[in-house]
Amino acid sequence: MSNRHASRAILVLESPWALYDNDANRSSVIPFVQGVAKLTGDTDVHHANFYDEESFRKALECLCKGELDSRIVYIAAHGLGKEIAGAPMLNLLCSVANQSKRHKIDGVLIGSCFVGEHSTTMEVCIEESRLRWCVGYTAATNWLDSTLVDCKLLAKLSELEDQDFLKSDGAVEAMSDALSLFDPDAKIGADYDQNPVVLRDAMSFVLQLRGQGQRARNITEAVWDGIVK
Repeated sequence: MSNRHASRAILVLESPWALYDNDANRSSVIPFVQGVAKLTGDTDVHHANFYDEESFRKALECLCKGELDSRIVYIAAHGLGKEIAGAPMLNLLCSVANQSKRHKIDGVLIGSCFVGEHSTTMEVCIEESRLRWCVGYTAATNWLDSTLVDCKLLAKLSELEDQDFLKSDGAVEAMSDALSLFDPDAKIGADYDQNPVVLRDAMSFVLQLRGQGQRARNITEAVWDGIVK
């Protein structure tokens, strides 16, 4: 058996979606992410399901194998309030942060509804870790629409090298470039009261640059301002 592997990886931790009554774990982001990996090249996709906080930690440990130049964690699961698949988002993100230095994890993309509105929690989790960025949704988003946005973000952020995080320009530009494909004013979901929410208002972006004394900060406004009109 070949031991070949790429120098980068996208770690997909996915909880069953049950998008419809007969959805027997049929819906998955995996085919989409595999397409991203093939497009970007030199990128593998490592995947595991999780069902609660304990299984998330075990799944993450299982996926963090081998020596790679960089990894991105993609959490794909239902979200509500401060919970992802029924588990506290703080605990899940801290689990990733704790593994980030040893396994060279650059960032976390949270494909879950509503958790992105808690950007302060995102900032707290990535500070003093190796994590450079965290992205999340602030509303209940349409599954396919948000998955396509996620794919574009994964493609662009996978291209970043370690030196790109010495200044904010590289990461902000990559995020802005990814979103430039989409209409910022397109309806992508709804808030808790079922009022429509457009893409521009449905996401939060947090960045922590390399270097001593650097703090995580919300860069959402800068990302949208960076889109070429």
